[in-house]
Amino acid sequence: MTEAKTLETIDIQRLMVLLPHRYPFLLVDRILEVNGDDSGIGIKNVTANEPQFTGHFPGQPIFPGVLLIEGMAQTAGAMCVAARPGGKKPKAVYFMTIDNVKFRKPVVPGDRAEYHVKKTAQRRNMWWYRCEAIVDGQKVAEADLSAMLVD
Repeated sequence: MTEAKTLETIDIQRLMVLLPHRYPFLLVDRILEVNGDDSGIGIKNVTANEPQFTGHFPGQPIFPGVLLIEGMAQTAGAMCVAARPGGKKPKAVYFMTIDNVKFRKPVVPGDRAEYHVKKTAQRRNMWWYRCEAIVDGQKVAEADLSAMLVD
């Protein structure tokens, strides 16, 4: 019999300890089903009062795709920092690569974007993740991301 694994949740208060980002650039509200630095699901509740919608685009607000990518990266970065032994924060986290990006459907105010991130590799202080943004069960964006933690 296999023992069931308890998955962690990272709430907004803990995210603000793990990440240096703040509003309006903190692009993940919570991380669910955290399995160490292996996988997790970040949540972003997209609301009409966010500043990017004043210019992107007036009368037809669309959440910028680059911010979806950043939200996926923040999800993965917070998981990496949270999984460090002793909870030691790195001096910096550097975004290294963004590959195989595809945007499939616009994300609009009222949507709840889920950032599904899964580790594909790790070497020393570098991590690689396969990421998908999903709204209402439909993939809206995807990318392969990598980052480096520096002490």
